[in-house]
Amino acid sequence: MDNEVAAGNTTATLGRLALGLTLLAFGLGSTGVIDHVGAADAAGLATWVGGVALFLVGLLALRAGNTAEGTASTALGAFWFTWGTGVGDGGSAEAAGLFLLLWALLALTLTAAAKGGGLLGQGVPGLLFVALLLMGIGALADNAGLGKAGGWVAAVAGLAAWYGATAAVAGWPTSLARRSRGPATAA
Repeated sequence: MDNEVAAGNTTATLGRLALGLTLLAFGLGSTGVIDHVGAADAAGLATWVGGVALFLVGLLALRAGNTAEGTASTALGAFWFTWGTGVGDGGSAEAAGLFLLLWALLALTLTAAAKGGGLLGQGVPGLLFVALLLMGIGALADNAGLGKAGGWVAAVAGLAAWYGATAAVAGWPTSLARRSRGPATAA
């Protein structure tokens, strides 16, 4: 069986789905929009779906020779696993802020690496970068408003990643069609 056929596009779709669901849960939990639901409530999803599943998807993509998808998925899987298993350990706000800012650098790298990846391919890691940056600065500055703003950006990134995965499975468009502007004809 050809490795590219076995793990190529399927890994990208599964990776986007895992990332989307995790980001959506993490983002909505961070906004405080749902009573009695916080970001820490997404720890189980972050650990197993965002962490373990995304890491395994990355390994499959690397095996198939897709280094860009493999690197992104394994790195994001490591982030989510680390966050999911460490949330609520009683670390300082400064440590949490530094953690988020360091992982924001990863998201920035993934954004730059996705050059030419289209609105979804570059937009999701770009939004993740903004979300982690806002949350990291918010934690360091003890500013809950920045953390909530970062949560909303993470939720939008989650929706975009989820749409990308769903579009791949359902055959929906993933780019905006450009209409040609030719001369108008009389009917």
